[in-house]
Amino acid sequence: MNVQLPVQMDKSAFLAWVQGREERYELVEGRVIMMVGASRAHGLIVTNLVVLLRRELDSQRWEIIPDFGLDAGPDTLRYPDIVVDRVGGDSGDYTAAAPALLIEVLSPSTELFDLRDKAAEYLKLPSLRAYLVVAQTERKATVWVRGPEGFPPSPTVIVEQDAAIQVATLGLNLSLSEIYKGVRFS
Repeated sequence: MNVQLPVQMDKSAFLAWVQGREERYELVEGRVIMMVGASRAHGLIVTNLVVLLRRELDSQRWEIIPDFGLDAGPDTLRYPDIVVDRVGGDSGDYTAAAPALLIEVLSPSTELFDLRDKAAEYLKLPSLRAYLVVAQTERKATVWVRGPEGFPPSPTVIVEQDAAIQVATLGLNLSLSEIYKGVRFS
């Protein structure tokens, strides 16, 4: 099957166009980009993270929403694997209001985008407290956590199985072993 994508769109046209489509898309600098399908490992990691976040975060303050829209620039709408947004958004919203935490699970074809392009976009968001990029082919998390002076120039890379990702401003302590529970590496 050959999918014909629109050449250029603005955000409102994209949001109208993307509704009801089975495939996943993002709008990047006004261009529609089709996203790759997710593997079993990707799905397990996202599920584990949602369960952990629901357990650790205050549901009166935060909503955990998988594959939810994010306004990432004048002509860019992204769909991170997990968005932690403040409570109080309208049920009809298609993008996060004030995301505090964004998580991407790396696919081999998206690694460069998630670690470079998306990081550059996401770290500019004033409400963002942390950006996590979790590998799916190995136990590895790349983590940016905002400190008093802003985000550090480079992320922290966590690979130890017994290590945890800590985001003090959200009260998070996410164990790598729990994030990867049930995931088998080849």
